[in-house]
Amino acid sequence: MSTNLTRRQLLGAALFAGAGLSLPGFLPAWARNGTPGLGPALPTQNGEDIALSVGHSRFTVGGRAAHAVTINGTLPAPLIRLRQGQTVRIAVTNTLDEDTSIHWHGVLLPFHMDGVPGVSFPGIGPGETFVYEFPVRHAGTFWYHSHSNLQEQLGHYGPLILDPAGRDPVQYDREHVIVLSDWSFMHPHQIMQKLKKDPGYFNNQRHTLAGLTGEGDPEEQMPFAERMMWKRMRMDPTDIADVTGSTYTYLVNGHGPLENWTALFRPNERVRLRVINASAMTVFNVRIPGLPMTVVNADGNDVRPVEVDEFQISVAETYDVIVLPEDERAFTLVAESVDRSGMARATLAPRPGMTADVPELRPRPTLSMSHTGMHSTGDSQRGTGADHQSMPGPVGNVAMGPGVDMMAMNIGDAAGRRGLGLENVGHRVLVYTDLVALRPNSDTRHPSRSLEIHLTGNMERFMWSFDGRKFNEIVEPIRFARDERVRVTLVNDTMMQHPIHLHGHFFELVNGHTGHHPMKHTVNVLPGGRITFDLTADNPGDWAFHCHLLYHMHAGMFNVVTVRPLDGTAT
Repeated sequence: MSTNLTRRQLLGAALFAGAGLSLPGFLPAWARNGTPGLGPALPTQNGEDIALSVGHSRFTVGGRAAHAVTINGTLPAPLIRLRQGQTVRIAVTNTLDEDTSIHWHGVLLPFHMDGVPGVSFPGIGPGETFVYEFPVRHAGTFWYHSHSNLQEQLGHYGPLILDPAGRDPVQYDREHVIVLSDWSFMHPHQIMQKLKKDPGYFNNQRHTLAGLTGEGDPEEQMPFAERMMWKRMRMDPTDIADVTGSTYTYLVNGHGPLENWTALFRPNERVRLRVINASAMTVFNVRIPGLPMTVVNADGNDVRPVEVDEFQISVAETYDVIVLPEDERAFTLVAESVDRSGMARATLAPRPGMTADVPELRPRPTLSMSHTGMHSTGDSQRGTGADHQSMPGPVGNVAMGPGVDMMAMNIGDAAGRRGLGLENVGHRVLVYTDLVALRPNSDTRHPSRSLEIHLTGNMERFMWSFDGRKFNEIVEPIRFARDERVRVTLVNDTMMQHPIHLHGHFFELVNGHTGHHPMKHTVNVLPGGRITFDLTADNPGDWAFHCHLLYHMHAGMFNVVTVRPLDGTAT
């Protein structure tokens, strides 16, 4: 195990400092991050042998302290930095009194190293050490987290950067890793209990009587007939997020908004921000007022640069952006919760102690009938140029029952839709159809069959499932032949968005850029929408497939994808 700087580098830095030269100018770009006034940067682990310890820690934010589950005593966990082409051995010791695990989110590795208890390995028992060993096959921005006992909500997550073996196609002078997350002083099992009893328990932004009388804020106004329609469906148009700022504090690298985590830059530097949404339940809308962002990487895969003013990052997604601050002034990085109940906040500045204005929370969004697929939306809600084609094969067979409270009738392609709350903002917003793979897709075969999977649920009872079947019921795994090429369509029959993650594979998001479809491992499916991807099932084994909203997964929106045959076997 080694730290991020060698002794020789530290000695060299000291000599440079003694000569009046700045340390940031000496350090490699990836090491030029820091937290002025808040202590050191994210602790970093690299090398071929790494030791991690999962345990209990006290965590303080906003002047309050609470219990957390951490790795090596930090929240977020240490930044792990590896290089493409190396083989790493990561020894994880469990000092908890319950099982734990680590899943290497988005990383292509052998399935028995994927870290999902009950699917790819038994888990790590109290007092046990498990050694993960795998080759680093690719580069990009990733992260790691627990797949055990809702520990992810308690702080068990950290960033993982895989540097390319050769020249990085993204040119930059300085880098900062931005880990977004949500923290509650309420225990996650208690949160789950409250959601089961009342799915709207944390929603403090519901419509009031003032909206019917014409009084109050304009955003409260909704015609009586439309309200009655929502009431008949037993749904709430303000139900944008299950868990909100009423209990959550939104964090940047473990720091709350008032603590103002700060990252330094020099004017006219190209600064790479590796943004990771490691939250349990929160979709963020990210912007830096006064500073455009150029998206260069999505889910660890390079894309053609596209300049935007704001992007929505769903749970478990990652985006790398380049910013070019030209002025000697501070900028505020705003990560606003999708329901506008709070925000994470950081500062980019040329010197420690500088701040910029923090914008007010924007008015909270509400759902319309078109979001539920219950209203004809025509082509206005369809993605532009998505190259859908019909193919032989079965479609989703939804099991109707108490776990399914609605089936959308007018599903639109969601690849070209802006995220919730961003439909009408007056600046450039990233949508999936903006993403174009930097390199051509490697598998040019036409899919041999198609598969349709419905995202289903009963919001009133907080039940979530695929095709109406919860994972704790008798559910057949999703089966693929090894190297099979399949077109998968996800249909969201619910009024909630769902970030769907497939372990062990990248898939090609079908978005109209044939031959250069962006490669992703997680895709956000908007309410009443569909997303299609092409999958080459080239990684044999058993893989988790689930919604990455933690409590949705825990409530049943989970299944196993099995790819056979395994290496050296006939079945």
